[in-house]
Parts: sequence; structure tokens; C-alpha cells
Amino acid sequence: MSFLNPLLLLAAIGISLPILAHLLNRFQVQHTEWAAMQFLNRSVRVRSRQIKLRDLLLLILRCLALLLLVFALARPAWDKSSWFPGERRAGVVIAIDSSFSMAHGTQGATRFDEAIKRLEVIREKMAPGDPITLVMMGGDQRVVLRNMAYDAGRFDEAIATLSASSGTMDLVNEPKRIAELVADMEAPQKEVYLITDAQAADWKQPSARLREALAALDAQAEVFVVPVRTGDDNLAVTDLELVAGVLRKGTTARYRATVRNHGSAPAASVSLQCRVDGVEIDRKVIPLIAPGDSETVSLFVPFHNAGAARITAEISGDSLEADNVRRTVAVVRDRVSVLCVDGSAGDAGRLVVSALLARAGSAAGEDFTARSVPWLSFPTEDLSQVDVLVFADVPEITKEQAEQLESFVRRGNGLIWFGGDQVKPEAWNERAGSAETPLLPALLRSKMTTSDALGAGKPLDAELSDHPVCLPLLSLPEDLLSETRFTRLLEVETMPSSFAVLQLAGSGAPVLLEKALGRGQVFQFTTTAETTWNNMALTPVFPLVMQQIVTYLSGREFESPRNVGDSLSLTYVDQPDASDAVFESPSGKNLTVPVRETDGQFVALLENAPEAGYYTARVSVQAAGLPIAVNVDPRESQIASLAEAELRTNLEGLGLQVAASGDELAAAIETSRTGRSAWRTFMIAALIFLLIECLLADRMMSRGRAKESATPNPVPENA
Repeated sequence: MSFLNPLLLLAAIGISLPILAHLLNRFQVQHTEWAAMQFLNRSVRVRSRQIKLRDLLLLILRCLALLLLVFALARPAWDKSSWFPGERRAGVVIAIDSSFSMAHGTQGATRFDEAIKRLEVIREKMAPGDPITLVMMGGDQRVVLRNMAYDAGRFDEAIATLSASSGTMDLVNEPKRIAELVADMEAPQKEVYLITDAQAADWKQPSARLREALAALDAQAEVFVVPVRTGDDNLAVTDLELVAGVLRKGTTARYRATVRNHGSAPAASVSLQCRVDGVEIDRKVIPLIAPGDSETVSLFVPFHNAGAARITAEISGDSLEADNVRRTVAVVRDRVSVLCVDGSAGDAGRLVVSALLARAGSAAGEDFTARSVPWLSFPTEDLSQVDVLVFADVPEITKEQAEQLESFVRRGNGLIWFGGDQVKPEAWNERAGSAETPLLPALLRSKMTTSDALGAGKPLDAELSDHPVCLPLLSLPEDLLSETRFTRLLEVETMPSSFAVLQLAGSGAPVLLEKALGRGQVFQFTTTAETTWNNMALTPVFPLVMQQIVTYLSGREFESPRNVGDSLSLTYVDQPDASDAVFESPSGKNLTVPVRETDGQFVALLENAPEAGYYTARVSVQAAGLPIAVNVDPRESQIASLAEAELRTNLEGLGLQVAASGDELAAAIETSRTGRSAWRTFMIAALIFLLIECLLADRMMSRGRAKESATPNPVPENA
């Protein structure tokens, strides 16, 4: 026997109250000064034994009622093997996987629909008043019902609102969150139901952390894993990225879209449409995608107007719609202007401008300008007409110029920095690296030689990072990439917020670093733009990298697509008039976010994007909006589920039960629900004893009054 509220058993001490009252009443003596009292003694002695029996019986009934009431409040429970009667009751926590893979299947027969059917099996085993918690696993965990006394009507209302989300499931942390919900529940027996599609990506080889979390959850409650599954066919657009082209009016950019076949059968004649602001501008057909393979196609997007363009790549006819589309945003400018500040004899500026204009169709004009000026002429330049600044071998800058450059970048522009023989590291570190937020991604140290004994420099590391700047280099043959050699570099001390884009082979010394600063970015080369330290300007690497950096820098922070669950930000250089910003969700909801000052700039941060689509960020409801693309996480597109036998094997030793079908689930619940709750039995018994005591006391008192009224008053003999 166990008690849900064992401390309430201390209330059984209250049984002493009626006993104490009985004893006090027994020894209570009343003196009545009346001469005729002697004639009553004989009658009292006759009834004394009857009164004692009556009082003792009432005392016993009162004590039993009180004791049974205490037991009822303490919530006793027995194992089903006990002879004592009781109800089969349990507290239930139902956790349903709501990640977007649960939407796989045909209408009315998706994995989520199957999960709701399993939910009906569980509720059939529940009794009114049983504590129940309903939680959705996926994206930001949502508790639909928390420790509610089960009511069929309210439960039906809650189920009607459920659907699969656009998020993914963090399987490692979900058991810990569920354990907190279990701990808040009071019940003689606790049960947890994990209804999921048991994706192989999550469940095939459970990590040590996951096994530990599941074992801890099983120690608190009886845990059932309820797998639901459909087929494993799924095509997904996993990537859409800008490969080439400057985002300006009157040009055409090349995007690359990737479609992956996550199914076990080949997919033929896959049609991919590219749309700009809802209008189809390109279409490609992929003849065949083998199981487990990806195919990449190029999409050419013309920009006829300036402004923000919503670009999508989409397939159709697939069983899982959530990952059939990929979104991005391009902010198209009327013009793009690049200014190179040359601190050398003129070679660096000439090579930079030539690299930027090397591509066909990129000739200088009103919509794209790339020019070079000497270092000493920089103070006379109007930076309001410049989008990207290139500093090549500039010896030093003043403190005022460092502040000017920081403000230039924070407003959403870009800076590219090259080293060289003229650079004074100490001056740059003092004026651009000593601030709380340094301008460059790294502090400058001494020059170092990277050539071998024969004078041959080291090549770039062929293992390129996934940075967008590296995309054009991926199309180069490895031998052509290795022809770019570096004989000298600046040794640097990288900042924690910087990112190495290009590195030397072997040593891993950074060649190109990047960091974000406000709404803009800064790129730092540890080598030169001309040929004294390398031959980069003489190879295809230099124009490809320079053009891609300018494309990357001429964008805005809201061009980078986010995934569901990521944060969305809107930054301001100057303090805005409004104290709140507004993010309009794809479903039309307005989410108000306060504007806060962080690191010298003002930021409105939406911590969690709950759905996929295009958000619109505004300074206020009436202000013009800036679009932000939010996509589903492509990792969730691997929808293949584990077979039941393999799932049981992987969970072996954790104490969890796997129930794949509705009948198996019902049988498992019937077998495992061993507890019998007896509090109702004790409560009813307590009420019965109280009722009997009341009726008996009332009857005895009535009989006593009747006898007293029937007995004639004694008359003294000498009256």
C-alpha cells in the first residue's frame, strides 16, 4: 500500500478529539442542590449501563469516520494483486511529435492523423477526473493541457486545435521537459506516451544523453513509445543560394537550387519552378534523382526593378509539402558602387578594379561602378555614394577615420581589407582594434613567410568552408585552385566573433576572415591584393572571390534565410522613433517586439520564428516592411522511420514499452496499469459511518426524550 499524500496521515491524530471529549464528559460532575434528587437515583442506576453502551457506540462510529476521512485524503493505492477493492486510475502525460515530418501522407491519412487515432485509444482508458497533460513536441514545445482533470468535452476541444508545425523535434531535450511535467502531477500511477514517427535520423542510434534522459523519465513513470508511420517517399528542396551576379537593377543573377530524394525509390521528371514575387520566371526538369542522392540546377533570375524581391524554388506532387519550397530574399539596388583606397604604388587598386569588372556583362556604367583612388585622397570622398570600400595596403588611418569606417559598415555597407608591405600593424591595432567592438576581424601581428626552400608558396586548402563566398570556387578544378600560391602572410590574432573563410593548406593559417558589424560585414585578407606576396591576382580565384564578396556585402542582413525556430532581427543605427517593432508572420499575425540598445546599435529581436514563409519586419505597423525568408530545417526531411523490431532493439534496457498498433497499445495499458486507487472507497465509507452515527444519535436522543416524558414525576411519600 502506498499513499499519494502521506503527510496527511498525521491528521489521524485528530481521532483523539472525540475520545478526549468523551472522557471529559464522563468525569464532569454537576451539583444540584435539590432535596428530591434522592428519588431519581434509582432511575439513573437503571439507565446507566444503557447510556454507557450508547456513548461508546457513537464514539466508535465517530472515530472510524474520522479515520476513514484521513485515509481518503491521503490517497491510498494498492497493487492489483491486493484483495482490497479500488479504481484503476493513473495520471497521464501525452506527448505528440508535431515536427513537420508528421504531416507526411495523403489528406486524412498523415502521420499526424495516425497519432490522433492512437490518442483516442489512450483516452478510452481514462476516467473522469484523472489528471492529464497534453504537450506537443516539435519546434518550441507547447503545453496544450497541463495537469487538468480529465473532461471529455474539454479534451475534444483541445484535440481539434492540434496540427503538425513547421519545426523540428529536439529529441535529446524533450524527455527532460516531459519529466518536469510528470513531476508536477499527483497520481498513484503515472504514464507517459511518446507518440512519434520514430525517424531513423533520431532513433536509429540513440546518443548516450538521449538514453540517459529516457531512463530518467522511465524512473518517474511508465513510458510507452507509440510509433506511427507512413511511406518513406519524400523529395525536398534543401538549398537555394545565390552563386553569381551583383544584385542590382537590370542584371540577371544565377541561383542554385538543390533537390534531394530522401525516399527508397528513384524520382523521375522532377519539375522545379522558380518564382519572383509569385511570378514564375524559370522552370527546370530534373530527369532522374536516385534514392538518397541530390541534384542541383541553376536558376536565372532577372531583376527588372529595385527593391526587395521574394524568390522561391518549389517542386510539387510530393507527399510532404512543408519541404517542397525554399525561400530567399534579394535586395536589388539601383546601383552598386565600389571604391578601392590604394596605399601602394597603384598596382593593388588597378588589380582590384580589373577583377571586379572581369566578368562579361559587368562593364562599368551607371548601375555598377568600381574605381580606385590613392590613400591620401580618401578624406575627400563622399561615402554616402559608396556601397563597398576596399582598403589595399593602406599604411594607417586616424581615429576619426576608424570611427567613420565603423559607422559606414554598421549602416549595412561592406569593407574589404588587404595587407601589404606598407601596412603598419601597430597603428591599425591601436586605432581600429582597441575599441570595445574592433573594426577588423583580427589583430595584426608580424609578417611570416609561407614559402618552401625553393621559394614556392603554399596553396589554398582544397577543403573549402560552406561560406557563400566560397561557392564560385567549388566549380574550379582542384589543380586550378592549387595554382594559387602564397609566399607571405600577415600573422594575425583572430577575434572570437570572426570566421575563417579561406585557409592555407597544411598550416591552416587564415587567408580571408569575415565578421559582422552592425548591419554590414568586414572581410580581411592577410595577404596583398597585388602580386608581391602571392600570385592570386593572376589566377581565376581573384575575380571569382572579389565579385562574390561584393555580391555578399551589397546585401542586407535580412537577405540571409532563416530556419523555423531561429531568431529574426531588425537593426537600427540611430534610435528609432517607435519603441516597438512589428514582425508580421506568414499567417498574418502581428508580433510586437521591443527595441533595445545592444553594442551601440538598436535591435528588435524576435527570438523564435514559429512558422515557415515570408515575415515582414516593420518599425511600426504603418511603416514599409522588409521581408525575411524563413524555411523549414532540411534535416527533418529525412523522414524514414525505424521498423518496430529495430526500435525495440535500440530501446532495449531502458524499460520503455513499444506499442505500434492501437490494439497493442490498449493491451499494454491494460497490463501495466496495476495500481488501484482506494480514496473514493474510503471517502464513501467515511460518509456512511458519519450518516449512521448521526441517525443513531438522533434516534437515541429521541427515544430518551420519549422515555423521560412518559415517566411520571416522582412524588415524595410525605407529600
